Parts: sequence; structure tokens; C-alpha cells
Amino acid sequence: MFVADRMSSPPITVHHNDPMQEALNLMKKEGVRRFPVVDKEGKLVGIISESDLLHASPSDATTLSVWEMNYMLSKIKVKDVMTKKVITVNADTPIEEAARVMNDHKIGGLPVLNQGKLVGIITETDLFKIFLELLGARQSGVRLSVLVPNVPGELAKLTKAIFDAGGDILALGTFMGESSENSEIVLKVSGVNEADLQTAVQPVSEKIIDLREMRI
Repeated sequence: MFVADRMSSPPITVHHNDPMQEALNLMKKEGVRRFPVVDKEGKLVGIISESDLLHASPSDATTLSVWEMNYMLSKIKVKDVMTKKVITVNADTPIEEAARVMNDHKIGGLPVLNQGKLVGIITETDLFKIFLELLGARQSGVRLSVLVPNVPGELAKLTKAIFDAGGDILALGTFMGESSENSEIVLKVSGVNEADLQTAVQPVSEKIIDLREMRI
């Protein structure tokens, strides 16, 4: 899966000379928390977030009159509060690489480029939806969480045992285990009940962490 598969495209953008308040109103209307910022040629020149706009707004404790506040706000442009050094990804970047970049830089969204042209934006909300898909959160079935040794072939043994028991694997995720010697495998399985699934996987796992029926 690549960024292009899950990005919002075309992205909603604002112009760097737009009034700050106009950008904030558009953000509220569209229900988003960040906009790529472009110049008159459509070139990406920055990114602006909801927090950028709110931090630039007067606080409730201000002694300014409504007229004075409105006047001040009308003078503040997007370019005055946007982040100019923009971290981007390409449309063909693997989705997990985009997630790593966001996590490492503690940011909630990345403008997406294709041959230098802005074509979309990928956000933490998009990644959260992928996480739901990865673990089959919207599918009914038996949820199984087990520890398996970090040895070649162990995952194959586990999936074969489930198949032999009549189970159909709807989703599978691999996570860090309790030590460097093992991994936690989380699966959503249909076609087999809890008792039979437990019997099937017990011999091919170090430990069954959790086993439960999940109905959506």
C-alpha cells in the first residue's frame, strides 16, 4: 500500500496571502485540521494547522475592542503564521514510511507530491483508518492474540493450524512481543469457534494472550 492509495486528493489548499481568519473559517467548514499553502502558481510554499491559527488569534483575556480585534485579524495573513519548512512525501511512498515520518517529526499530516507537484495530503486520521482495517475492527469473528518465537516458519505454522481447523483469517497484524525473542500476532478469524481455535493454536504458539468473540 502506498500513500497515493489513501491520501486525500485533490487537497484543499489556501493561498499564502489569504487572511488568517478566512483560513480558520474554511478549516472549520471542511472539518480538517491542516491545509497545504500554495502561491499564485500553485506551488507548495508551506503548511498551516489549526493550532497555528488558534495560537495567532487573540485570547479571551484581551482588552482590545471587537473592532480592534477584527482589524488586527484582517491584517494577519496565512504566510505570517504558516510553517515554511514543509516535510513532504511522494505519492509512491510506502504508507508505513509516511507513518514513520509523522511519528519521528511529531506532525499530524504530510503534503503529497508527484514529480514535484502537490497532489494530495495524508494525515493521522488516514493512518488510523488503516489501523482499523489491519486488525479487522469492522468485521465480526474470533479475535486471537498469541506469542510466537522469532524463528523462520513459526507464522506459517500458526496460519496452517488455523486453516486446518477450518478457520478463515480475515486480518493479521504483527507486533513486538514480550521480549526480543518473540512477537505478538493478532488475528481476526471466522469459520471456527473459540474452543476449536484455542485447541488448534495451542501447540504452535508460546502463549495465548487473548481469545474472544467479536461481533460488529
